[in-house]
Amino acid sequence: MPLVAPFRTSFGTETSRDVLLVRVVTPDAEGWSECVAMAEPLYSSEYVDGAAEVIRRFLLPALPKNLDAGDVARALEPIKGHRMAKAAVETAVLDAQLKAAGESFGRFLGAARSRVPCGVSVGIMDSIPQLLDAVGGYLDEGYVRIKLKIEPGWDVEPVRAVRERFGDDVLLQVDANAAYSLTDARRLARLDAFDLLLIEQPLANDDLVQHAKLATRLRTPICLDESIESAEHAAAAIALGSCSIINIKPGRIGGYLEARRIHDLCRANGIAVWCGGMLETGLGRAANVALAALPGFTLPGDTSGSRRYYATDVTEPFELVDGHLEVPSGPGIGVEPIPSVLDEVTTSAEWIAL
Repeated sequence: MPLVAPFRTSFGTETSRDVLLVRVVTPDAEGWSECVAMAEPLYSSEYVDGAAEVIRRFLLPALPKNLDAGDVARALEPIKGHRMAKAAVETAVLDAQLKAAGESFGRFLGAARSRVPCGVSVGIMDSIPQLLDAVGGYLDEGYVRIKLKIEPGWDVEPVRAVRERFGDDVLLQVDANAAYSLTDARRLARLDAFDLLLIEQPLANDDLVQHAKLATRLRTPICLDESIESAEHAAAAIALGSCSIINIKPGRIGGYLEARRIHDLCRANGIAVWCGGMLETGLGRAANVALAALPGFTLPGDTSGSRRYYATDVTEPFELVDGHLEVPSGPGIGVEPIPSVLDEVTTSAEWIAL
């Protein structure tokens, strides 16, 4: 799936997505999901070809014969890691189960809203004028929050330029994707001047202690993304004071049931959460929008409209209306792939009987 524009972060530049879809067919219904693993193991240790292999060789053979979405995580627990692959399997099973029951993802998860406010993630640009043009365009489209990707050498000045051009009323946050170390604390503290909503994952994903130390040196709230791979990780981060906000990405943590557990934990502890994105097609976006409608999601997420990333989506496109996306109300995730589009972009397919 080609992206409408290159998307650059501190760990690389993406111009397309190699998308792995999982389709589960049961006697009663069929379900779909999207694995969010990237083509290369840059965001995490998972990558899309590896996810396909682990699903084929290890995850599917471990599933119980009488499939129930609530049993999937327990059945797959002996297999270490591979949370994105596990999330894809569990989500497809859950989609089929909910479609058979005539229940929507939103209702099942506990959605409290029929639409959700949307932010947009803006990649690292070649120049500040290019960045300002991009941000201006997204604000004109109606996005209610802007997230800027940052890295050493592209941080204070781009943020300053956006604040000066668009004013203090714009909800603005930054995302480092673990590009800094604690020795950069003084530089990161310079971002305090710009009244940011948060700074996301400034330090290494496996270092909750250093994040806790950094939190004492910044006024800007710290949000964790890559560091949180489970409810247990979230509980540890909260106990250590490593963050005051958590970005919940269902693929990163093993699925939507674990996402709901983290949501409930954070809500009980006064920790704000929001729904992150991984450049999903409409299949992944539909489920994310439903998750983002839960009551604890008090900050706009990265649930952008389809055209932010794709000229043609594999589902009917998600369209931004007044800065919001509607939560799908149909059974399951509420959307299906468009057969003609799916045929056009599919490079390979494989059926596995259980």
